[in-house]
Amino acid sequence: MESNQPLPRMIGALLRIPFQQTVARVHQRLMEAGYTDLRPTHFALLQQLRPEGLRVTELASLAQMTKQSMGAIVDYVEERGYIERIPDPKDGRARLVRLTPRGREVEQVARAAIGELETEWAQYLGPERFAALRSALQDLVTFIESQGEGGRLSYRDHDSASQ
Repeated sequence: MESNQPLPRMIGALLRIPFQQTVARVHQRLMEAGYTDLRPTHFALLQQLRPEGLRVTELASLAQMTKQSMGAIVDYVEERGYIERIPDPKDGRARLVRLTPRGREVEQVARAAIGELETEWAQYLGPERFAALRSALQDLVTFIESQGEGGRLSYRDHDSASQ
């Protein structure tokens, strides 16, 4: 006997759907604020940046993409004035990527958009359930990051796993 009941969504979908809603809301608010030259593709770079800056290779690894793909995103976003490359104080041959004042403005719009969503979700779920969701996700991230490189697939791991 086959059941016509739909299968429950897998954890990947349960995480992906809210993530996609977050990306859509951030993009919408950026467009409304006049940042019409940024696309969700560029968020892979912008969400990884640190105030002190990161190398393109580090950004690529964090975003799970090739150095070449990240380099193309960096070039595009830099040409539009959202980021800059500065010398790495630890290695004069290397360059760090960091936000410019314009990029920090974008970060503020994005944070406000995410804050809106969190407020909406907390209203829907109730403050206790939303706090528990946030806490569980933070614990999961802490666990994954504690696994070191084995806890997060690098682009190379993903590439070799798909062959």
